[in-house]
Amino acid sequence: MAVTGTTLVLASPAPARAARPVLAPAPAPVPVAVRRSPAARLLGPYARLFTVPGARGFTAGNVLARLPMGMFGISAVMMIAGQRGSYALAGAVTATGMAATAVVAPWTARLVDRYGQARIAVPATVIAVLGSLSLILCVRAQAPAWTLFASYAATATTPNIGGMSRARWTHLLPGSAHHTAMSFEQAADELCFMLGPVLAAFLCTAVFPEAGTLTGAVLLLTGMLVFTAHRATEPPAGGAPEGGRGRSPLRALLPLLGLFLATGLVFGSMEVTSVAHLAALGLGGTSGPVLALQAAGSCVAGLLYGARRPRSLRTCLCLLAGAMALPWAAAATGSLVPLAAALLLAGMSTAPVMVTAMGLVQSRTPEGRLNEGMTLAVTAILAGIAAGSATAGLAVDHLGTGTAYLLPAAGGLAALIVGSAAPRPGR
Repeated sequence: MAVTGTTLVLASPAPARAARPVLAPAPAPVPVAVRRSPAARLLGPYARLFTVPGARGFTAGNVLARLPMGMFGISAVMMIAGQRGSYALAGAVTATGMAATAVVAPWTARLVDRYGQARIAVPATVIAVLGSLSLILCVRAQAPAWTLFASYAATATTPNIGGMSRARWTHLLPGSAHHTAMSFEQAADELCFMLGPVLAAFLCTAVFPEAGTLTGAVLLLTGMLVFTAHRATEPPAGGAPEGGRGRSPLRALLPLLGLFLATGLVFGSMEVTSVAHLAALGLGGTSGPVLALQAAGSCVAGLLYGARRPRSLRTCLCLLAGAMALPWAAAATGSLVPLAAALLLAGMSTAPVMVTAMGLVQSRTPEGRLNEGMTLAVTAILAGIAAGSATAGLAVDHLGTGTAYLLPAAGGLAALIVGSAAPRPGR
């Protein structure tokens, strides 16, 4: 109603508003199961590793510096034997270097834990590279044999890059991700030890005899500089332990070191026996690809194992002991295909053992001594490889290759016995 002047005007009523429709509440979204491909399920845990800042950078350096570990031995043998005409001298020089590494490596690792990776690893690597360059010069100059032993022994200062990388993952990741990280490291080990000898043999034969050692030295120094440049990912240095030396990881790891010694026996005896057996069959030219197949099996198995829930060490050792009997059975057929398949399966059985055992090393090593603990494990493996290689050589000469294949089976059984007798964590 409105008033205009003196006239009362009734305004028409406003039209009624249309009622708003009452909407029913939207139904809750129904969750849709997303099916992930097998490749996504496998690679997912590893992709998450490299979301950690700096992880890609130090891993690139890690792989570059680790590749020469599979190159130096065969490069030295081919260089010395080619220039001096003596495989006995070449073998003695490399054996001396391995013995020196067994003595020096734990001390280098202890210094790395105490003073930091960059402060110790870089100068130690420089000394090792100078040893490799000295070896090249002494071989080329026909220097006395003792200079070859001294030069190669100097390479024993090479830091355990695998142990330092594992220490970084342990520092950067929560405990739930350690299993995947250790599996990745094991796969990287196998990849480098698979590609390293092939690259070294190619360089020494197709380029010049010293090319393998020279390339390995360049890769080692470059990779170590890249690795140590990522200081933000480096675990803190432990400093000088209170009250002197502090608690050594040796006592806590002693039962596991017996296990690593037995697995090294498996590796060393399997390699020598396989090379000799293939040569006896007239298939010596296939030794490299067949052994690479074994390493490839371990590499793939390591990646698969890292994407799954870890199994107990005893379960892994049972699989190892069973798989190590397969090459012995396959050798009796006198055929390449069954032997190659058996070596592939044998290689696949080693990765879960190494991943699980290295995880136990990580959990049992005193705080601030992880690199030393990892290096002790690697030293035990190297000692086992040396013993296995020597024992297999004697067995091949006196008993034949078929019987010599019992050595890896015996090593797998010994690993099972030692690993089963080792005290469980917390006991």
